[in-house]
Amino acid sequence: MRETLFKNNFWCGDLISTTGYDSIIQHLNDGRKNCKEFEDFLKERALIEERYGKELINLSRKKPCGQTELNTLRRALEVFKQQVDSVGQSHVQLAQILREEAKKIEDFREKQKLHRKKVELIMDAIHKNRNMQHKKTLEAKRLYEQRCRDKDEAEQAVHRSTNLVTAKQQEKLFVKLAQTKTALEDSDRVYQMNIGALERIREEWQNEHIKACEFFESQECDRINYFRNALWLHVNQLSLECVKNDDSYEEIRKSLERCSIEKDIECFVNIRRTGTLPPAPVVYENYYNSQKNAVPGRNNAPAPGRRPKLPIPASGPVDPEYCTVDGYSLIHHH
Repeated sequence: MRETLFKNNFWCGDLISTTGYDSIIQHLNDGRKNCKEFEDFLKERALIEERYGKELINLSRKKPCGQTELNTLRRALEVFKQQVDSVGQSHVQLAQILREEAKKIEDFREKQKLHRKKVELIMDAIHKNRNMQHKKTLEAKRLYEQRCRDKDEAEQAVHRSTNLVTAKQQEKLFVKLAQTKTALEDSDRVYQMNIGALERIREEWQNEHIKACEFFESQECDRINYFRNALWLHVNQLSLECVKNDDSYEEIRKSLERCSIEKDIECFVNIRRTGTLPPAPVVYENYYNSQKNAVPGRNNAPAPGRRPKLPIPASGPVDPEYCTVDGYSLIHHH
């Protein structure tokens, strides 16, 4: 059985001191604060995950990304955007999970606070009662000690007055001595009664202190265990999110493996082909020869898709004086 450390290490020599108890309460408050900080951390992380997830979803749905690609690469890009959307959805779901975990921590923290409050109220009441009785006992002791001094002074006065005072004065001294003895007896009885009451309260306080320490230690064990498990669970959730993301990215890699350069090129050619024959060569056309051979009313236009063979000039263009083309003479003026 585990030793209860709180009750064995938080006593104090001073009866009315609450140093040990206060130290425990402060530690429990610090633990509750630490749980609240982790709760706030999860809420902030949830906001980040939600914002990131929604941004990914908007990116995958609204931002163009290779939308004019064809065939296998187009399908790979579609898978890519789908998986990015899936990653975004996964992060949004993780945000909701983190909020639920934060709510569980809040419930745990508030539950511990409620149970602690009951014990603290009992301890506060008994501390108050103990302190009041301790104060009354100290006052009774002070009065008792004063009555002892009064009685001692009265006895000394009687001894000193022997054969020195009259009988009447002697009688007054004896009356006073009797009164001081009566007062002493009353104060002694009150003092002892207060001592007894204080002892009963001390025993009650000690028993309640032990029970409170055991309860607080049990609570602290539960809190540390819960906090540790919550952290462990949080890390597992993040690891699982990484696995989900990697699964999505693996789907993208698989789609890229199915991407075929040859098929995409062939697909483009089949869809956008414009012809298998190159254009005919551009040849020289002699304007004058075309005019001479032109017959009115006859369409000399070349057949579609074919160019007519043009005549070759009879003389070269380097003739310094004339250039003759099929009976036409042109004079070159310098």
